[in-house]
Amino acid sequence: MDLALTVLGCATPYPTADNPCSGYLVTHDDTRVWMDAGTGTLGPLQRHTRLEHLDAIWISHLHADHSADLLTTYYALLFADVSRPPVPLFGPPGIAARLAGFLTNGPVRSPVEDAFAITELHDGHQARVGSMLLTTAAVEHGVPAFGVRVEAGGTSLTYSGDTAPCASLTALARGTDMLLCEAESTAQVPDAVHHTPEDAGETAAAAGAGRLVVTHVGRFLTSQEAASRASTRYAGRVDHAAPGTTLTAG
Repeated sequence: MDLALTVLGCATPYPTADNPCSGYLVTHDDTRVWMDAGTGTLGPLQRHTRLEHLDAIWISHLHADHSADLLTTYYALLFADVSRPPVPLFGPPGIAARLAGFLTNGPVRSPVEDAFAITELHDGHQARVGSMLLTTAAVEHGVPAFGVRVEAGGTSLTYSGDTAPCASLTALARGTDMLLCEAESTAQVPDAVHHTPEDAGETAAAAGAGRLVVTHVGRFLTSQEAASRASTRYAGRVDHAAPGTTLTAG
């Protein structure tokens, strides 16, 4: 199988009626990684795989529109019809305490580690998950946040997470077959924590990416407008993420 990415949702900062927040299923051969678990993404994930068939979950940062569905996933894994060992969960420092803080309802801490085998990310972290190699880089979002490069079968895709343009993302995406890059901001602002569409195009061009897919587009632009604006700074193929679509790297 090709290295592929299925868009579960890409809305920000809250879901629409037909578009959950950020979440993607990355697949290659029999390996399945849920990449960001934003609000509403657990539902469409199950159109493509069951939780017990996931090889890992990878979380870019702890804002709710990228991580909130971990809470209901915890209930699914421990108290419902899902039977499997703890799911490997890669996430920012403090993710276990954040989850436990919400899920604990009494004097005894909720056993989040019974549901998730947690590994805290750091800049340069690498993990082999099935047929995939995941390489993480710290990015610039005002909170601990990461991008990831996924390599499998001689192809690669790189996901920005949420970030302002930064050298670490450009380096992570160098020569990638497909760059999935957020484009939340409509205009340049001081102390930016997001890309504009033009920024996404410039990051793709600087990295020499084979293809750009804009995602996480803010409420004041359409995805089509964002892709058009990104194409003014990047000469390669530009697409936009849409819920339910599957994109192939390479």
